[in-house]
Amino acid sequence: MKPSGPWKHVALAFLIALAMYIIAYSWIENRRTRNGPWEVTFTADASDVPGVIVRQPKLKLEGIRLNFPRQSVPPTNATVRFDQAREVPFEVPFGQCLFMDPTFLPGTLAFNFFGHEIQFLPRVLTVDRQEIAWQSGMVLNLTNHGVLAKPGPVPAGKAP
Repeated sequence: MKPSGPWKHVALAFLIALAMYIIAYSWIENRRTRNGPWEVTFTADASDVPGVIVRQPKLKLEGIRLNFPRQSVPPTNATVRFDQAREVPFEVPFGQCLFMDPTFLPGTLAFNFFGHEIQFLPRVLTVDRQEIAWQSGMVLNLTNHGVLAKPGPVPAGKAP
């Protein structure tokens, strides 16, 4: 016997809705993760001076280093990818992650490193509420007296 009644229409509507859901979910998930997360390496050199190296390949940010010359920590070399949400605050090697929004990567991160409030935003880096334009290869030395910047190499085609 052939099924009668609305069951055929309900099953067809369900399959269409399921297909639309799968397509929409895949598209949104791709948009959410396509730029990739912040990659932060926590290092301490032989003299135990801590440093943070920031990398975000999709934004073409490489080798950005934040040094804390008047601080001391045991030698370390740990890389953390901030791609999964966590309850904040949580501990990182040189302080705390105070805020994390990885909804659309790379997202936004806020840290407290040795009393300095540092934020990673896709458009700008902030250190103690001062905006600093991202520049690959840039080195910042953070002391209690402020930020001492050593700019990285000038990109090709740009005047110094």
